[in-house]
Amino acid sequence: MNKQFKNILVTGGAGFIGSNLISFLTEKYPACRIINLDKLTYAADLENLKDVSSRPNYVFIKGDICDEKLIPEIFKTYSVDGVFHLAACSHVDNSIKEPREFIKTNIEGTFNLLSCAYQAWHEGPFKVRAGHEGARFHLVSTDEVYGSAETGRFTESSPIKPNSPYSASKASADLLARAYIKTFGLNVTISNCSNNFGPCQHGEKFIPTVIRCALSGKNIPIYGDGGNIRDWLYVKDHCEALDLIFRLSAPGETYNIGGGTELDNLTLAKRICAMLNKLRPSAEDYSKLISFVEDRPGHDRRYSVDSSKLKKDLGWSARTSFDSALEQTVKWYLRKYDK
Repeated sequence: MNKQFKNILVTGGAGFIGSNLISFLTEKYPACRIINLDKLTYAADLENLKDVSSRPNYVFIKGDICDEKLIPEIFKTYSVDGVFHLAACSHVDNSIKEPREFIKTNIEGTFNLLSCAYQAWHEGPFKVRAGHEGARFHLVSTDEVYGSAETGRFTESSPIKPNSPYSASKASADLLARAYIKTFGLNVTISNCSNNFGPCQHGEKFIPTVIRCALSGKNIPIYGDGGNIRDWLYVKDHCEALDLIFRLSAPGETYNIGGGTELDNLTLAKRICAMLNKLRPSAEDYSKLISFVEDRPGHDRRYSVDSSKLKKDLGWSARTSFDSALEQTVKWYLRKYDK
């Protein structure tokens, strides 16, 4: 499949991954209209899209993916023939404190989008409306749906074993997408990515937290013993992978997207501090601010993603070295916090 899309709806486009994806798509495909639907919750920031807002192929709509009247209207008004679904509540700590919103947004919102896409593009199960051949829905999900990888790496056939309300809600969204593939024949693809990092990430996430706390001279909080391991993926490499899957993969496919760099939280925090020591020297080594705090309930010990299927099928691999991407990221936050 290699369809040229005309009108792509991106949900959650003012968030971290969404804003990077919209910047990528609007620049690479100037003849394609990109519609950004975002509720503008606390994790969204239209400032992320200030360089995109004047592009003629960009449209912003403030709205909720759970809105059963708005979504069909968007599909009809803009003749949507592609969807990147990224809108989600995503912070694990918040899902532990207040899980209800995660269930509503991540499950009910995904259902509403799938249902509206099906109604817009199909006459019935496996009966695509004329003119909607090739219309595609891509669900951006997470490796957290697999649970903790004690050994080996997650593959697309790994069992789903979520351990937090957040990951459980995302796993539910994955399964709903699968149901629309198998039961209705909707052209859906799914990707499960590892931990993203890069420009425009919300300050509550790990890397921005380390940078922000270090620069302000506050303790850098590290859960437990700092030994929790994550596979780190630069967001711009992630956007390239999403574009490839969206345009080239077969309907119904699922792909894991990982950066191939596994680091425990303590090691990563120390590397960021060492970088800050060079870029923004202080009287004292920033790493001395590292402080261990009580571990998060149900904290997965390790995530590790096998991206070999994506490389084999579509030729993707992360192009940006981790060290280069981390330095670019740290410099971006230094500019942000200097304002």
